[in-house]
Amino acid sequence: MKFTMFLACACIMTALVVPPADAADPTIEDLLAAVGIKPTQSERGQMDIVGFVTTAEQMDAVTAQAQELAADRQAELTKTQGWNDATRFVAGVSPHDDYYYAGRLYPLLLSRVKAKTVILFGVFHKARIFDCRDKLVFDSFETWRGPYGPVTVSPLREQIIARLNSADYVIDNDMQMVEHSVEAIVPWLQAFNREVEIVSILVPYMQWDTMDRLAADLSNVIGDIIRDKGLKMGDDVCLISSADAIHYGDWGWGGADYADFGTDVEGYKKAVKRDLALAEDYLCGPVERGKLEQFLYTCVDSNDVTRYKVTWCGRFSVPFGINVASRLMEMLEGRALEGTLLDYGTSVSEASLDTEGLGGLGVTAPNNFRHFVGYAAIGYR
Repeated sequence: MKFTMFLACACIMTALVVPPADAADPTIEDLLAAVGIKPTQSERGQMDIVGFVTTAEQMDAVTAQAQELAADRQAELTKTQGWNDATRFVAGVSPHDDYYYAGRLYPLLLSRVKAKTVILFGVFHKARIFDCRDKLVFDSFETWRGPYGPVTVSPLREQIIARLNSADYVIDNDMQMVEHSVEAIVPWLQAFNREVEIVSILVPYMQWDTMDRLAADLSNVIGDIIRDKGLKMGDDVCLISSADAIHYGDWGWGGADYADFGTDVEGYKKAVKRDLALAEDYLCGPVERGKLEQFLYTCVDSNDVTRYKVTWCGRFSVPFGINVASRLMEMLEGRALEGTLLDYGTSVSEASLDTEGLGGLGVTAPNNFRHFVGYAAIGYR
């Protein structure tokens, strides 16, 4: 039965085992053991088999439901923005949370991604466990598991790696395998384009100066490849940053309290208002690198970037990926990249999918005023 989970349902608790505040971090071995579908030597597996689909039948059903839920907003954007069926994005910010919660937001962005090659900038949630910072993280898999069959890794990955300074990246399949922030987006890309090819780059902790330098170097490398091959942004190459927005509440966060405004209706409204302001003030309109830096240091402590100030898990992937995309547009087309907030929702406010017939698709966390996540879908042209 399809239903809308909004304020009246906000107090419903979804079953979740919550670790105590002093629980030890999992080891790398623990993380690898928890992978839902194990990788092979050549193909990346799938970390999360609860919140995301594993089969074509599941993805067909999820896509149909999500597009139906998104239809009114798509029509509104088409009218107000002057878009049409041929409109395509050159970059974007996409959620990566459970499809049950964030399903409507995915197609608002990803249905307008037409490029054959999509470079994905992922959150590296486990960077501290791997002691990784100040470097980009690539994998060496030939394919990634997708619901419709293997998703090819673009040959652009090897060309990018060959031109980057070796001190600025690592190639580590374990790091990529235990991270769900990219694998959430790949099935949607494949649903809209069976021939899509991907490059996955995780972005761990880093200060703005390091981020800006790496973004400049990476954009120069990608720009040179695009020129050499006669490619075009949007038609041939698209850049997507993976990010969920606010992680809010005082329950279920491993003992942490992220309820800045309290856990009642007013607290919820204030948290959403702040999220919308972050997206609209720093990430929308003509992209400015100064605003991307402000976004970073609004989310993290400038003296210790491992410490949250505002709990956006895309605090590094978003400013990095949009920095790269904006530099590419300046370099290749001599113009500013411009972002449009396609929509925003939370795990409390979003219309939920009908899970009947979805083969066990579920949720990995609760949704209520004491524990919710925000989602911003932003398209760039």
